Amino acid sequence: MTPDRRKFLAGTAALAASACVPIDTSLPGRLTAKLRVIEAASGGTLGVSFYDTASGASMGLNRSMRFGHCSSFKFSLAAMVLYLDQQGLLDASAHIRWSADELMFNSPFTAERLEQGATLLELAETAQKSSDNAAANILLRQVGGPEGMTQFWRDIGDTISRLDRYEPEVNNVPAGKERDTSTPDAMARTVARLAWGDVLSDEPRALLRQWMADTQTGARRVRAGLPDGWTAGDKTGTSIWPDNAAQYVDIGWVQAPDREPVCFATYFRSDAQQGGISPQSEAVLAEVGKVLADFALNGVS
Repeated sequence: MTPDRRKFLAGTAALAASACVPIDTSLPGRLTAKLRVIEAASGGTLGVSFYDTASGASMGLNRSMRFGHCSSFKFSLAAMVLYLDQQGLLDASAHIRWSADELMFNSPFTAERLEQGATLLELAETAQKSSDNAAANILLRQVGGPEGMTQFWRDIGDTISRLDRYEPEVNNVPAGKERDTSTPDAMARTVARLAWGDVLSDEPRALLRQWMADTQTGARRVRAGLPDGWTAGDKTGTSIWPDNAAQYVDIGWVQAPDREPVCFATYFRSDAQQGGISPQSEAVLAEVGKVLADFALNGVS
């Protein structure tokens, strides 16, 4: 365990011991209290929504507060490519190329394939799995830009989420702004619609879930708090933007053995600027993962 993680866990234990939150012995009350303790120890603002795909039960913290997507929008973008292909509105097997001018930081696949190009399906996969920034921008231009992404959310019933800009500006979302944001409740339900609902037919839906399961960028976030033997898939986002507080995002689904999946959307906005990814900030979302596991096992009616 890292010193940062030990420090964070000690802080949560101290806050819990000091009874800083009201006592509510019901399961929703107990889990909400745990989330409030995590937030109080975190040095920032926590946004959480858990959504049970079987019962429709949900709970969380700051569920209607807006947070920036950062790179987490790429999950919906990958799903949109699969959906448009399914509907015959776009050919995901179409091969395209791009210029060196379109490359930017964190564009490993598109830099490697600069001369060769790739299919739209390959770009969707790398946008989800490795968060390739150039791939996301190339795909956005194929599907109507940020406006097209926003319209897709509206078409599937998400009236809250919006995308306004391309990478990397999408990461510049100060607290209180609406551009390039969603809420925990809206995004948890969007994950459920796309990964487990009927927006996509069986084959593309299974492919999307596999891409999420193969994504490794969230290994130290929500997944780190889950018990062994669970399956999960997610998409992360991180903003370390100059003059703004850092933000960490993890959205996805978890499934305990012999249980139905639970979808989640988690956001942590630090009170401070950071010079790089903070293990202590990622540990905040790992602690949320433990609360999510309790919800998934015990349910909230």
